[in-house]
Amino acid sequence: MFLVVGLGNPGSGYAANRHNIGFMAADELVRRHSFGPWRKKFQGQISEGDLNGQKVLVLKPETFMNLSGQSVGEVLRFYKIPVEDVIVLHDELDLPPGKLRVKRGGGHGGHNGLRSIDAHCGKEYRRVRLGIGHPGEKSRVHGHVLGDFSKSEQDGWLMTLLDAVAAEFARLTKGDDGGFMSKVSNIVSPPKPKAPKKDKPAASKAKGEAREQEPAGEDMNNLSGAAQVRIEKADTPVSNAANAMAQALAKAFGKKK
Repeated sequence: MFLVVGLGNPGSGYAANRHNIGFMAADELVRRHSFGPWRKKFQGQISEGDLNGQKVLVLKPETFMNLSGQSVGEVLRFYKIPVEDVIVLHDELDLPPGKLRVKRGGGHGGHNGLRSIDAHCGKEYRRVRLGIGHPGEKSRVHGHVLGDFSKSEQDGWLMTLLDAVAAEFARLTKGDDGGFMSKVSNIVSPPKPKAPKKDKPAASKAKGEAREQEPAGEDMNNLSGAAQVRIEKADTPVSNAANAMAQALAKAFGKKK
């Protein structure tokens, strides 16, 4: 049995906060896979379902973020679930919006929900870190995480990310963390199609190749008389052509050249 924990703060006033992306992901997981209805239990809301032949519990603690570990601890003790089979969905400041990473163990990074779970349950659970981006200044962090996602974010990358996480979540129950990250990434940010290769420009023709090649001298006898005349005219020097023109003009005006 796996326990999936979505982190957030209860109440409609927090529903669209960046800090509540864990709740959003849990809701989408339950909706997509037709889990059972949410029930109030263990200081939170819990839903049950099946993924890839594995029983899965989904929990949304309602203790507020900094006491999340109390609710998680109650579920683990009641169902005797090892902490290694816990998957926590939470917001991550250090990842750009729409990016995702899966990590087991490690520090809480200042996240109060993770800090509480560490204290009550230990650290060897998996964390699905859902990027919300950093505002750039430490003084703006509080307002950023407790601020709502914009309309363009909700209709854009956020909806795509939550859908992808739910669609590919069964990979996590099989231990395929890498495959899960890869699939979600390709859904959220599909690789750009490769540009078609341009045809290489034809090699420049050898000098004189653009012109009609003149037959070699040894082939002159093989040409018709008309062709020989054309070639001979083409080979006539400019001075001969000018002389012929002068004769034609003289004849036209009745003058003898």
